[in-house]
Amino acid sequence: MKALILAGGKGTRLRPLTFSMAKQLVPVANKPVVEFGLESIVEAGVVDIGVIVGDTAEAIMEALGDGSRWNCHLTYIPQDAPKGLADAVRTAQSFLGDDDFIMYLGDNIIKSSVADLIEDFEAHRPAASILLCKVPNPQDFGVAEMANDHVVSLQEKPTNPKSDLALVGVYLFSKAIHDAIATLRPSARGEYEITDAIQGLINHELPVRSRIVQGWWKDTGTVEAMLEANRMILTDLEASIHATSRIDSDSRLEGPVVVGANSTIENCTLRGPLIIGANCHLKNAFIGPFTSISDRCEIIDSEVEHSILLEGCIIFGLESRLESSLLGREVRVTNKSKGPRTTSLVMGDSSSAEIS
Repeated sequence: MKALILAGGKGTRLRPLTFSMAKQLVPVANKPVVEFGLESIVEAGVVDIGVIVGDTAEAIMEALGDGSRWNCHLTYIPQDAPKGLADAVRTAQSFLGDDDFIMYLGDNIIKSSVADLIEDFEAHRPAASILLCKVPNPQDFGVAEMANDHVVSLQEKPTNPKSDLALVGVYLFSKAIHDAIATLRPSARGEYEITDAIQGLINHELPVRSRIVQGWWKDTGTVEAMLEANRMILTDLEASIHATSRIDSDSRLEGPVVVGANSTIENCTLRGPLIIGANCHLKNAFIGPFTSISDRCEIIDSEVEHSILLEGCIIFGLESRLESSLLGREVRVTNKSKGPRTTSLVMGDSSSAEIS
C-alpha cells in the first residue's frame, strides 16, 4: 500500500498567516499540522508516500525533506492548481499505479490511528473505505447518507444535508477509483470532487465501506479549529522540563508543562497544559492553559492563554490578557497605555501591533 498526503491549497481561511506560510505547516502543540498525518501513516506501516504540493511546495519540501526523519520515502508531486481532491488523485496516478492507497488531507488531525482503517480495508478488499464523524455543521463538509450501515450516497457541502456524518479527510482506495475519476466533470464549485468519484463506485455497485472516527477529528482550516486542535492535543500532554532550561525559584508550575532547551523562566506562573519551545525567555508572565509557544519567543510583563505563538514572537508589557490568538513568526505586540481589557489577535509573520 502507498499513501498520498495532500499539502497543496492556499489556506484562505487562515489568512493573513497563510500569505507567508503553508497552512499545513502552521504548528499545533509546536508541531506542523502535516506531521500528525505523516506520523500516523508511518506508524501504520506505510512508508512509500506521495505528497501533493502547490504554490508552497518549496516550504513543504524544506520542512519534510526526503522522509528519512520518519523512516519513510517521500515523493513530491506538483499540482498546477487546486482543482479538487479527485484532481489531486489524478495528478498522482503515475506515482500510485495500481496499488491500493490511503489519502490523507494534510491540514486534518485525527486522534485515532489509521492502522485499524488499513487493516479493515485489507481484510475486506472494498473499492473504497471512508472515515466519518458526526458534526453539528454538515453543510460545510462532504456528507454520507447511510442505510442499514451501508453508504448509499455522498454529497459535497450540500445545502440540505441528508445526515450529520461528515467525511473525515482520510480515505482508502483500490485502483478502481482511477476509472471513477476519469469520468468526472467539474462540480458547481468548479472542482473535481472525490465525493462524486466515490458515488460513481457506489452507482456501479462496487463496495464502499465506512467507519466512524474514534476519538476526535479536526479540519484545521480556520483559526478557531486550529486553536481547538491545539487544545485537544495539549490535553494529553505530559510534563517535561529540558535539562538546559532555567526556571527560578519565584516561578510556579501548575499542571503539565513542557519547557524546551535553553529557555529561561523568571517570576512566572505557568498553568498547564502548555508547551514552551527552545531558547525562549519569559519574565513576570502568566501563561495559561492550552497555549503553545514556539522557539525563540519572548514574553515579558504579560499574560497569554489559549493561544498559539509561532517562532520569534515578542509580547511585552500587555495589561490585558492575550487570549484565543494565533500569531505568526516574528510578531511583536507591545502596550502603549494602561487599561484592563481582553485582546484577541490573528497576525501574520513579521507583524507589529501597539495595544492602546
